[in-house]
Amino acid sequence: MFNKILIANRGEIALRVIRTCREMGISTVAVYSTADRDSLHVRFADEAVCIGPASSAQSYLNIPNIIAAAEITNADAIHPGYGFLSENANFSRICAENDIKFIGASPEMIDAMGDKASAKATMKDAGVPTIPGSAGILADFDDAKACAHEIGYPIMLKATAGGGGKGMQVCHNDEELAEGWESTRREAGAAFGNDGMYMEKFVVEPRHIEIQIASDQRGKACHLSERDCSIQRRHQKLVEETPSPYMTDKLREDMGEAAIKAAEAVKYEGVGTVEFLVDADRNFYFMEMNTRIQVEHTITEEVIDYDLIKEQIKLAAGEKITGRNHYPKLHSIQCRINAEDPDRNFAPSPGRITDYHAPGGHGVRVDTHAYAGYMIPPHYDSMISKLIVVAQTREEAITKMQRALDEYIIEGVKTTIPFHQRLMRNQRFRDGDFTTKFLEEENV
Repeated sequence: MFNKILIANRGEIALRVIRTCREMGISTVAVYSTADRDSLHVRFADEAVCIGPASSAQSYLNIPNIIAAAEITNADAIHPGYGFLSENANFSRICAENDIKFIGASPEMIDAMGDKASAKATMKDAGVPTIPGSAGILADFDDAKACAHEIGYPIMLKATAGGGGKGMQVCHNDEELAEGWESTRREAGAAFGNDGMYMEKFVVEPRHIEIQIASDQRGKACHLSERDCSIQRRHQKLVEETPSPYMTDKLREDMGEAAIKAAEAVKYEGVGTVEFLVDADRNFYFMEMNTRIQVEHTITEEVIDYDLIKEQIKLAAGEKITGRNHYPKLHSIQCRINAEDPDRNFAPSPGRITDYHAPGGHGVRVDTHAYAGYMIPPHYDSMISKLIVVAQTREEAITKMQRALDEYIIEGVKTTIPFHQRLMRNQRFRDGDFTTKFLEEENV
């Protein structure tokens, strides 16, 4: 087992890792930018090292500074959290070159799953259902047009290096394809330095359902059931829950088996997530594999009583998985609390929190780095808290979430709490009648 872990991240996920490390008897090192000197992860780590100014490029994405911090503190492992460098193959490679264990996927694995087109081809070869689409990167517009005619409109253009909702465009005819081809390539080139595009059939009335997997260094994998992430805005998740109200026992078994196939086909190590789109007829298709811990790992932990960060660390240290699949015993919902104004098109709302009171009670969990007096910097993601509830049934979980949201006080900045309060009262949501297009159809 590791003696000291450096957490190459910030905010609530850094604090989350520190807590598990402390319970495991592992020392921790926090790294931070000048904008985060007063963050809780800095206060609660055993050691803390400033790695640069506020800009992510000069701090949390600054690989030389992070490696230097690990070396001067004698850290023998680095946990990257999610975002930032968590799926950066070069960072994983440099960690290995410096005899520091990267608690995540190997460089080869990140490269294989990070390129969406090659990941899809790999999954298809492994027998995992994939969405009909181009065989690989589209050569030019004529190639794209021919492919669209072959699979039939509507189609989705996707950047092969894409993520976070960027480099994606739905096209319903040749005219929209011509316009989308240029705009998505420009966006992908600017965002990822790679304008390679591929094409997929656009799935009508889709659900976004993912399967949590864990796999050891011997290539053995198990799944920890599903999470429904269909409540989204511009491809950004806002609410997650498990089990999915759309799930059947057969669909869960089939998707779980497919996720295990996906993990074992690429000899995956650690915890990860296989994401699927599920259509109106409950056909499911591989979308992508996330080779890191997910923001929404919390709800899986709540329904199966399983510390995923602890498991991630143990697998990185070479321990075996149990080999047993896990299924939800309870129902859990997570609301992402962002420093955004939902009444102004979710405009960012950085600033100082003047008053803060977190909800409590049975079955209520708050993962956050926020507190009264905390200054939310404008330089990073706007999520400041994750509110998680767990109950015996979905109806009870929704009622508990309503109560918890009503208790949650964050003043001084705008937050998405009012949006979540309205969502929990929405009848379609309460009925489980939603797809990824829900927020485009409902005035929440």
